[in-house]
Amino acid sequence: MNASAILTLVLLTAPAGDGADAGRAPGPLEGAGEPTARNAVDEAVLGRWKALGIQPARACTDPVFVRRVYLDVIGTLPAPAEARQFLTDKDPHKRRALIDRLLERREFADFWAMKWCDLLRVKAEFPINLWPNAAAAYHRWIRSCIKENMPYDRFARELLTASGSNFRVPQVNFYRAVQSRRPEALAQAAALTFMGVRADKWEKDRLAGMARFFSRVGYKSTQEWKEEIVFFDSVGPPGDGGAVFPDGTAVRIPADKDPREVFADWLITAKNPWFARNVVNRIWYWLLGRGIIHEPDDVRPDNPAQNPELLALLAGELTASRYDLKHVYRLILNSATYQLSCVPRTRTADAEANFAHYPIRRLDAEVLIDALCQITASTEQYSSMIPEPFTFIPQRCRSIALPDGSITSSFLEMFGRPSRDTGFESERSDNPTAAQCLHLLNSSHVRQKIERSGRLRALAAMARRNPRGAVAGLYLAILSRFPTPEELRIAGSYARSGKAAGAQVVFDLAWALINSAEFLYRH
Repeated sequence: MNASAILTLVLLTAPAGDGADAGRAPGPLEGAGEPTARNAVDEAVLGRWKALGIQPARACTDPVFVRRVYLDVIGTLPAPAEARQFLTDKDPHKRRALIDRLLERREFADFWAMKWCDLLRVKAEFPINLWPNAAAAYHRWIRSCIKENMPYDRFARELLTASGSNFRVPQVNFYRAVQSRRPEALAQAAALTFMGVRADKWEKDRLAGMARFFSRVGYKSTQEWKEEIVFFDSVGPPGDGGAVFPDGTAVRIPADKDPREVFADWLITAKNPWFARNVVNRIWYWLLGRGIIHEPDDVRPDNPAQNPELLALLAGELTASRYDLKHVYRLILNSATYQLSCVPRTRTADAEANFAHYPIRRLDAEVLIDALCQITASTEQYSSMIPEPFTFIPQRCRSIALPDGSITSSFLEMFGRPSRDTGFESERSDNPTAAQCLHLLNSSHVRQKIERSGRLRALAAMARRNPRGAVAGLYLAILSRFPTPEELRIAGSYARSGKAAGAQVVFDLAWALINSAEFLYRH
């Protein structure tokens, strides 16, 4: 059975029972041997597995790893030459070296800016109404922070305390991207973004105490169309009466002191019980599909961490590294836990909740359309209802680099791109639908990408003199691996059958691979 068939079987087989399959031979997606601790992350996770009697999945193979890490770190498929180079490299440390290279790629900033723009509601149109100029400036600032690896405490503090023009000081758009300007709504946005807490569920007095820190945020327009100044309103209502930190500590704030600064100073301290834990939990969720506290934006006493030691470890690593987020990415990505196979060996809810195998997840909408464009060397058209210069998108712009949630396409809407209205992770939908399946199988959109592809036609020309090489090139481009002998046999048999001729053989094979579970899912 080939790897694509194995993956489909895994996808269609619901976890059942509580036994482990220790005696089963490794499949095509699995390496040999048992996973062993590589760093402190693994020590925390392995201890939990041992306590619960969980047998973890085997390590993933190199073909699985190279595709997974490209998609998870930069939201981009490896180019065929990149996949080939990795797969043929004999260096035992090549995985670590690849992780280091990907963390420095420009696509890293594009992809993670997209993730943060979802949380920060970077959207020009209703109901956020940042307007295109401000949305573009806000996205550019977020991407620059990620590219330069700005310490996370500074990133948060700038967003919370900035004052100035929404065009010239993009950070102030944090306050403009909240649908209501009431202090309670601003407090809820700050709690959700930086603490992972849904403060709208708090008792009224507790929310009111935190809202006092945002009671002197002022707004005023200018003579420039759509420009707005966000500022500390020193003549507004006093910010000290009843100001209470979320941990219950009351504070008095001098009349000339911006209450937002007082809150930010409290928030970003290493002893804060929410700040570091929240962001490392989000990173874990983004990389492994499930938070240590799950959902990652629903932190509350009755929703505890599945592995408190792991969460404390990652938070400690972040603060010890002076809030270097790349340090946390590197630690997780290099762990044996992240590099497990997606094929579970213990099929229980506890095994899934304790990361005993890599979770299978459909590609994000933006990543999927970029992958289709990369494979076929084609482009997409994006549009916005606001015809302004800041909504113009160059033809070669990738979907993960779109600066504004209002700039979209029918494909992105169909495949679950978030609306960026609330800042909740649940806005993004990765659940497959019948419309999505039909679009990939039957739409002229996908068919034309394949049949008009100069890249695929070049492979078809190659197939006349080197059919095995052409099939290998197609598999490397779409699945980031070499075809198995059985897959080569099937492709050759189809070419000889007369059911298709010339370039159509390559087009048909490309269509089949694009519609396979192995392509559509991270695994």
